Amino acid sequence: MSKSMLIENGVVIDGAGNKPFRASVLIENGKIAAVGADADARAQQEQRAERLDVQGMTIMPGLIDVHCHLSFDDAGSNNELFHHRRNGLSAIISSYNARKLLRAGVTGCVDPDSTFENMTDVRDAIDANIIQGPRIACGSYALITTVGGTAGRLISDEGVSGYYKVVKTKDEIVAEVRRQVKNGTDWIKVHVTGIVPRQAHKGEMCVWTDDELKILCDTAHDLDTPVMAHCRGADPTYRAAQAGFDLIAHASGMDDRALGAIVDKKIPIVPAFTFQANVVDFGEKLGTDKSLIAHFEREITDSIDTMTHAYKAGVPLLSGSESGFKIVPYGEWHYREMEVFVRYFGLTNLEAIQCATQQSAVGLRLKGKTGEISKGFLADIICVDGDPSQDVTVLGQPGKIKHVMVGGRLMDLSDLPERGHISGWRVAALTDGTSLTREFAFSGTGKASPSLYIEELH
Repeated sequence: MSKSMLIENGVVIDGAGNKPFRASVLIENGKIAAVGADADARAQQEQRAERLDVQGMTIMPGLIDVHCHLSFDDAGSNNELFHHRRNGLSAIISSYNARKLLRAGVTGCVDPDSTFENMTDVRDAIDANIIQGPRIACGSYALITTVGGTAGRLISDEGVSGYYKVVKTKDEIVAEVRRQVKNGTDWIKVHVTGIVPRQAHKGEMCVWTDDELKILCDTAHDLDTPVMAHCRGADPTYRAAQAGFDLIAHASGMDDRALGAIVDKKIPIVPAFTFQANVVDFGEKLGTDKSLIAHFEREITDSIDTMTHAYKAGVPLLSGSESGFKIVPYGEWHYREMEVFVRYFGLTNLEAIQCATQQSAVGLRLKGKTGEISKGFLADIICVDGDPSQDVTVLGQPGKIKHVMVGGRLMDLSDLPERGHISGWRVAALTDGTSLTREFAFSGTGKASPSLYIEELH
């Protein structure tokens, strides 16, 4: 395409929370050069801009998903991630998944941790225009202690497990942070909290000392690299805030002390409640245990007061889908965190859009450079058939995303080739979870479902 393009006849949602307005947008050399009358005048004067007519559409910043695991490949279990994946293939499939994000209107994503720490390679391939995908800011291996993270005893006592790296001493913490920064990570990801199987009924607990957290943050900051925390629970969230973390993922279960620390330092929060919301709304259809559905619903509803207080106090709420698991497959739910913000936290549609665009740019380490339709910003833009300012769920409706630009370049939104079966990639299962009792076998009320096992043997 030419270096200059005029997007005309659309209605602009600028991502800064302002009311929509009819205007043209002029793009030059990958950035927004002008908006409104100035854009029309410059395009008319120069007579060289390619024109994109978006009559009846909304022009807005592309969505930024601040919690997306492209290498997880819609995993059904940690078992798959830890024992059924291969490095090179994982990177190749990540590039396939990245194209799904574009089709959902995502022009930027944060991938906090990945299998084989291969997202730095996928990011660099996108930046070099070898493959198409959104802008990516990525982590490497998530750091944990020997107590573990969210995968219980699947995590080894040392070394690497799936997307985790175990560090045992302060020297190992410093060495691993330095290694990751040297290899090009944009963020250091830390599982501040984890599940101890014997004590799982207590929820996630902090698995680090205060000194360890402080050393980790100080080391990363000395190397100009921000640190994000996977954190659930009041005391761990407070301790992460005090240690100097730059972003908190989840932050559910906060008390007044934790909330005060977050508000005082204005630490951005990525609730990533899309996963929970999908279980709440569709878990029954999926056969999810009712007690688990209730648990996930409580995680959202118990966070309403603290999240709304934090937002009103100026804490950025960032949008993250946690895509990468079967409950949140790529390309399907990247808009939904905005719906959660509107439904549960009382944000307006425009406020939720601002969270998913202007505010979420901090995750890309591009705050003030992308996420807005404003002069001088990167031309990361989507054109939508509909009005998301009235209903953000328009952004999730099939076929509504008509054009996607990253750095002023139109992305290919044609259908992806259908994937085939990959031997050994998924966990084989003899049934869908049903136990083959004699009553079930001979009652005629149903039949076992060995389809996954059969597929694995093909």
